[in-house]
Amino acid sequence: MPDTPYRAMRRTKIVSTLGPATSDHATIRALAVAGVDVFRLNFSHGTHGDHAARHGVIRDVEAELGRPLGILADVQGPKLRVGTFANGRVQLTPGARFRLDLDPAPGNETRVCLPHREILAAAEEGSTLLLDDGRLALKVCERGPDFLLTEVTLGGVLSDHKGVNVPDVVLPIPALTDKDRADMAFALDLGIEYVGLSFVQRPEDVREARRLADGRAWIMTKLEKPQAMDNLEEIVALSDAVMVARGDLGVELPPELVPLAQKRIIRVARRLGRPVVVATQMLESMVHAPTPTRAEASDVATAVFDGADAVMLSAETAVGAYPREAVAIMDRIVRRVEEDEVWRRQLDASSPEADHNVAGAIAAAARQIVATVDVAAVAAFTLSGRTALRIARERPACTIIGLAPSDDVARRLAVAWGVQAVSVGQETPVHTIESVVDQALSIIKADGYGGVGDAVVIVAGLPFGVAGSTNTLRIATIT
Repeated sequence: MPDTPYRAMRRTKIVSTLGPATSDHATIRALAVAGVDVFRLNFSHGTHGDHAARHGVIRDVEAELGRPLGILADVQGPKLRVGTFANGRVQLTPGARFRLDLDPAPGNETRVCLPHREILAAAEEGSTLLLDDGRLALKVCERGPDFLLTEVTLGGVLSDHKGVNVPDVVLPIPALTDKDRADMAFALDLGIEYVGLSFVQRPEDVREARRLADGRAWIMTKLEKPQAMDNLEEIVALSDAVMVARGDLGVELPPELVPLAQKRIIRVARRLGRPVVVATQMLESMVHAPTPTRAEASDVATAVFDGADAVMLSAETAVGAYPREAVAIMDRIVRRVEEDEVWRRQLDASSPEADHNVAGAIAAAARQIVATVDVAAVAAFTLSGRTALRIARERPACTIIGLAPSDDVARRLAVAWGVQAVSVGQETPVHTIESVVDQALSIIKADGYGGVGDAVVIVAGLPFGVAGSTNTLRIATIT
């Protein structure tokens, strides 16, 4: 049974990145007790051994606390970088010409190696290249088979191996590199719940990741490229969950467009019933400070008001000096927003139209019953997790209990808004609606989500054991 403080029903979930500052058992346990629902393993850093050790600790903590903890394996994706300089760095002056080519010789103030033929082939005259996370900008003036001649439009210091972004060009580069494939295979063998897919530009990128995952994990697509925004509907539909990766998205989009992109992604994800995580720099100052800025607190609150399923901490918990405090304050901000009447009204006002199928009608009916009758919980029997996600999409004003057939499915639901997942296992299989009702009421009463006399809405599918067959709704009373 979950710890009482955690079960004070926070609907919006918290994702926390692990790193050098958060690798030992005591710290990971403290983060989970403070409110973390999903732990992120960042495969851009660390070794397979590091990630395996953290995975083992998370599973130990999960067993101690008695509630499912999800694990996100975030693969790096292709990293586009310039080569090296003879002196390690150069100063680029606005208006100066600067050449990017395939010559591996160390660069200088007039040129540097760009070892990516795909960029040289795809860029056109007028294309913009951003260097070092957007701190410098170049405009392509001339292109050849093995070079780009550019004009510096935003100058500054450029040093070895700094990153390159091409915001206005679709690059013929797959989202998964050889390293990513190896990392993904390793993570799947470990047993993780989500693969974080970086550098997605096209729906084909998501299809390839799904093929490799083969149902062993959900694909959480990171939306960080403007090209992905051009294909947003199809990409979200193909994904199991999505992440608003505002760091990279903010490099390639003008700053004033990032908040609009965030809101659009959340709207589309909710309409399509996909959990959506808002990430990057949410409490960034807490890498070094014990409290966040007021602007950061407002940023977290805005994501909650917008209806995000989860909010994420990155450097704050991976390398920060105050990881537990960062989780605790994020938990406090989320809880306070969810106590606000305006939050509830805004959530109801933004409710998407019900899906035009039986499962969608059942989920919408469950939400309407909760709004009409005093209900302690909605219990969703969910073979794959999809039934619980349908209920979460409706944002009912009560606890959602996801009754899953296995630990794997229960852990996947850790990212879903308002869902408290319970693994019921296969030891006592249910075959009739009466046995479904009895099992649901017994679990809800035993775990403290409801008491004698409380009404419970139960959603399931007939016949039992068939994924995607949500077609039954029952209201029952705990005795």
